[in-house]
Amino acid sequence: MAIKQKTLETLEFDKVIAQLASLAFTPGAKLMAERLTPTDDYEAVVTRQKRTEDARRLLSHKGIPPFGKAVNVCDAAERAEKGAVLSMHELLDIADIFTSARLLGDYLNGNRLFSTVLDESFGRLLPNRTLEERIRRTVISDEMIADEASPELASIRRKMRAANNRIKETLQQYVSGQRSKYLQENLVTLRDGRYVVPVRAEYRNEIKGLLHDTSASGATLFIEPMAVVEANNELRELAAKEAREIDRILAELSALCAEFSVSLTQNYRLITDLAFVFSCAALAERMKAVSPILSKKPLVSLKGARHPLLDPKTAVPIDVALGEEFDTLVITGPNTGGKTVTLKTIGLFALMTQAGLQIPAREESEMGVFCEILADIGDEQSIEQSLSTFSAHIVTTVDILNQATDGALVLFDELGAGTDPVEGAALATAILEAVRSSGALVAATTHYAELKAYALQTPGVQNASCEFDVGTLRPTYRLIMGAPGKSNAFAISERLGVSSAIVARARALVSEENKQFETVIERLEADRIAMEKEKNEARRLREEYESFKAKAEEELKQRTKTAEDEIKKSLEKARQILDSTRATGDFVMKQLDDVRKKQDSARFAEELAAARRDIRAQLGKSDEMYSAFEYNEVNLEEEYVLPRPLKVGDHVYLVSFGQEGEVVTLPDKDGNLQVKAGILKAKTHVSKIRLLGKSPVKKEQKAKAVSKIKTAIADGFKPEIDVRGLTGDEAWWRIDKYIDDAYLAGVNSVRIIHGKGTGALRAALWGFFRADRRIASFRAGVYGEGDAGVSILELK
Repeated sequence: MAIKQKTLETLEFDKVIAQLASLAFTPGAKLMAERLTPTDDYEAVVTRQKRTEDARRLLSHKGIPPFGKAVNVCDAAERAEKGAVLSMHELLDIADIFTSARLLGDYLNGNRLFSTVLDESFGRLLPNRTLEERIRRTVISDEMIADEASPELASIRRKMRAANNRIKETLQQYVSGQRSKYLQENLVTLRDGRYVVPVRAEYRNEIKGLLHDTSASGATLFIEPMAVVEANNELRELAAKEAREIDRILAELSALCAEFSVSLTQNYRLITDLAFVFSCAALAERMKAVSPILSKKPLVSLKGARHPLLDPKTAVPIDVALGEEFDTLVITGPNTGGKTVTLKTIGLFALMTQAGLQIPAREESEMGVFCEILADIGDEQSIEQSLSTFSAHIVTTVDILNQATDGALVLFDELGAGTDPVEGAALATAILEAVRSSGALVAATTHYAELKAYALQTPGVQNASCEFDVGTLRPTYRLIMGAPGKSNAFAISERLGVSSAIVARARALVSEENKQFETVIERLEADRIAMEKEKNEARRLREEYESFKAKAEEELKQRTKTAEDEIKKSLEKARQILDSTRATGDFVMKQLDDVRKKQDSARFAEELAAARRDIRAQLGKSDEMYSAFEYNEVNLEEEYVLPRPLKVGDHVYLVSFGQEGEVVTLPDKDGNLQVKAGILKAKTHVSKIRLLGKSPVKKEQKAKAVSKIKTAIADGFKPEIDVRGLTGDEAWWRIDKYIDDAYLAGVNSVRIIHGKGTGALRAALWGFFRADRRIASFRAGVYGEGDAGVSILELK
């Protein structure tokens, strides 16, 4: 499928490709994106779309894969295979490829939730951790080999450092000794790789040595003192040895890379291909796009389609269909109403689908695969070729007519415009008939009433219109299928200032036949709008009903499940009580038998007392089990609903505390409120309180509940709480509840662990402590208590 570059640019496919390239994860993926073209192979389109969809699923579940740099190493691998020595930069690039291959394998296999069509590509990656680590241990950067690359290199560099130190120590005598007065500056520098000192020209004979350079003014001579000539010579020799050893190491590494040149090339191509597919997925995420349903039949069925180059916040989604019930779509309506955008959307979505890119539309959208996509959109006027707008369009139309075939998609913008309206309309009708006869699908925009009539009268041809609000003189950009549109030229002109007399005269000049036709269109449009309103209202009511039904069913299901769970728990608890009772009875009978047998013994009294103690203990265990199961009228109240909204001052029962209290603050958006119980103020959730009316909770029941709660809190209470790592507000929320628990547990002194850090958390908490009337005093910890990292509270 070879689509002309002009068509791709006309439909703005090149701009979508530019967006895709900007999201590419590697240089190779960017190059693939820039070269992306659509295909007319149905199976290839299915594969492309599936790859993009699976990449998007992986992005959603695992994030962006670790592609790394992944630069092209194919040339380097080929050169290494031919015996060339690779540079340090090339070796690092090769290590990056092996690193990416290894990390991508880990990316797919870690926490694997589902299989994808990309699994094969991931599975064909060939990491080589041994060579990867060997390169990274040897090559530190693009210009540096590690000392540990070989024992010989390490030895050479040790000698070089020693020689350097000897030279610097010798030259330091010139810089800081008595001879420093002969120097221009007290420093040691390099010339031609040899250490020298800057000597004033007038003291040339005071410093014996080799002259290497002179300053531009001639005032400074750079001299290598004779005392360091031998050491500098040694350093030069060592540097030459170092270079030879580095060349040997690079050659050795290059030979190793040559052994794996095939896997290197394969890894690069697989990584680049995967990076490209994930770039397509990233573009789909940005556009909020979906994979359309693919049809082997050429068709277009778009639902909620948004042109990808328009601002998604303001773009109006359109529904458009072509190829199922009709093969030709005639789109009419006012200028700037969205006709051309609709054409471009159809063409661009076809190109994107066949290129493997997802389209910004609803999931039920369906696209066929076209063998050709031909478009004549925009002003084709050419001064250089002496072509008028009409002539230029006709040249393009002739080219389209020659290429149109069964399975092609043809798009015409303002077909037949730019010439005599009567002849233009007739020519447009004939062109549509010719393209239809070739078997291609056609979508065309027009202002001609003749084409509207043609669409109404001809089977297989459908009208569509771009909606326009005459009241505001603004297009709505909605596409209305099945109804022809009006140009609204008179209404627009009058609203924009043309006198009523001129507009009235213009209306009078319109033929009676055209008036009747426009009147019919106007009535159809009014009926359509009324029916659409009724349809929308019916849809809204149905959605409300479906939502209510689903919510009611879910609530019933949840209540049924809750009841079943409670029954199971109750039956299990009853079974435990019966087992405990049976065991207690057996134990008592056994103890009585033992006592009866021992009643004549000398230790009868002691044995009887011990038996009584054991029986009491066993009965106590059974009593505890029974008490845990007894019915609590307040606490076990199912699905409690407040009879009315709470008010400040309401008398309530706190289920979690087992006592009555008074509402201090109303519930916030999360349902949390503050309740005062005696001298305590506690924060609780609205679901944990019961509004008290005329029938207060029984005193015995309340006392029993309070006793159980206090016992439970005291048993599990710890005299310290750790709030390190929290903000001031988060920490105080926990400490506030902790102080309430301390009161119930009867604890008067507690330790707050907040850590030292910057002191911000301690300062925030001390502000809360000062304002809390439950706290008698507080202080920082001392040695043995945690120092400044803790605060000790004394409660009232």
